[in-house]
Amino acid sequence: MSILRTIAMFIYLFGYMILHYGILRRAERAAAAGDTATVEQIVNQHIPRWSRGILKVTGVSLSVEGLENIPKDRPCVFVANHRSYYDIPLLLAGLEKPHGILAKEELEKIPLLNRWMKLLGCVFVQRDDVRASVRALNDATAIVEGGRSFVIFPEGTRYKGEEGGAGEFKAGAFRIAVKTNAPVVPVAVTGARALFESNGNRCRPGSVRIKIMPPIQTAGMSKAEQKQLPDAVRQSILAALK
Repeated sequence: MSILRTIAMFIYLFGYMILHYGILRRAERAAAAGDTATVEQIVNQHIPRWSRGILKVTGVSLSVEGLENIPKDRPCVFVANHRSYYDIPLLLAGLEKPHGILAKEELEKIPLLNRWMKLLGCVFVQRDDVRASVRALNDATAIVEGGRSFVIFPEGTRYKGEEGGAGEFKAGAFRIAVKTNAPVVPVAVTGARALFESNGNRCRPGSVRIKIMPPIQTAGMSKAEQKQLPDAVRQSILAALK
């Protein structure tokens, strides 16, 4: 059954994008013409639908707590723990609307998916290239400065330890929030790894909880507070994972 679910997931993942190729092209033409309203309308409609479809096909139930903590009047930087490949569709389905993500460069090589991600405002990062990483952080900062929220996984890679844990939160990603005075919104994702990685990289049904915590204001932070921010956010997420 796990193999069948995995096959079904990949058929749906790419099938949706192939069937809606015309809509992708319309969004790309709108982006080229500077019609951001049309791009946003298409992205906000299709990316959550695509993400929810992945969860439905693979038997994943998702509960979300704390949507009221998302700032309504300004962009923010969502900071989430990273356990699974599922984290991206989970957050795209679970947040009020989809947001750009700081994603690994390998995803930029996947046909169709890369084009949808660019429309969403994702930034691809080469983790082993310092200069490229700095450029990616600057690109993400520009997106937030332009009024759009953004999602980061500050561990930089999936944490493979026991459930309830998290890797080190790297300080670089937090500069996006500090430079733009955007609030940081901690997000704890529980149960994602059991859906795929813990099952030999095969899909299986399960339940995931996303908990969105109150925003942390970065405006007016002292240098000492900025230095403490990554660990403070990590500790709040660890507490929510218990």
